[in-house]
Amino acid sequence: MRCVPRHLVSIADLDAAEIVRILDHGDRYMALAGQPIKKLTSLRGRTVINLFFEASTRTRTSFELAAKRLSAEAINIAASSSSTSKGETLLDTADNLEAMYPDAIVVRHSFGGAAAMLAKEVECAVINAGDGQHEHPTQALLDAATIRRTKAPGGSLEGLEIAIVGDIAHSRVARSNILCLSKLGARIRLCAPWSLIPRGIELIGGDVTRERVRIASRLEDGLEGADVVMMLRIQHERFEGEAPRFPNTRELSRTFGLSERTLGFAKPDAIVMHPGPINRGVEIAPQVADGPRAVILQQVSWGVAIRMAVLERAILGLDAPVAEAAA
Repeated sequence: MRCVPRHLVSIADLDAAEIVRILDHGDRYMALAGQPIKKLTSLRGRTVINLFFEASTRTRTSFELAAKRLSAEAINIAASSSSTSKGETLLDTADNLEAMYPDAIVVRHSFGGAAAMLAKEVECAVINAGDGQHEHPTQALLDAATIRRTKAPGGSLEGLEIAIVGDIAHSRVARSNILCLSKLGARIRLCAPWSLIPRGIELIGGDVTRERVRIASRLEDGLEGADVVMMLRIQHERFEGEAPRFPNTRELSRTFGLSERTLGFAKPDAIVMHPGPINRGVEIAPQVADGPRAVILQQVSWGVAIRMAVLERAILGLDAPVAEAAA
């Protein structure tokens, strides 16, 4: 008999306690990365389908690796190789995959709401790997894990000042991080030109975000005293049909780009994050991206560990017995 699926469509699906439990499980799986044998048996015999309708390097690879490290079978399907390229609808694709009895479907799609739609259609667990401009919950969880490890050794993000800078308007990463980091007690500054800050974005989590999110339209104000600086790229692929939101990329880089000089507005021990892919010399200078305060590659490492925890939660639940290492 199949377990009741535990979808992860939005950070709103999780309360603070469950977020912390996922991060705690991620800690255990991060420790596994340093072992000679990096494989556990908890999802042996299970099947995870990675259904990606948008380009991805880090997210798809880390979900595949996460599934394999838990001994699950990982099947990767890209839009170009699926029947949607022949006119099949997303729901028909999902119904056909469901007929093969997978245990989880990980979906990335340009349509905001695609993951929620699939979660209502199929019986297996659905995990949102990014849907349009809506959300990217596992990215927010791995970001929280990275911040917790580097800036909050006691485990609490309470009181940390986190600046999110760049294309807030089109960023699903920003939306998920606003919800996730606010629930964990951090205070968030959203920093961008007014044209790239959606009206009411600070209210998406109700009273929690209303109290913890503020907006800065000058980079100096956004970075002043920040513990964490999270840069976002300009998502040109989502600008189709829109009026221009800023004069040009060069001007935006000059006023909102993170350089060694502008990083000086943050705390001396502030860390620098970026969900990738990076546009070097646009939102972030190469010297900062490769500098000692950047934890960008650590975010990638945490991606595998956190997605292992998310897959285990989706298929077994977080109360499942600790799995043995594979022989």
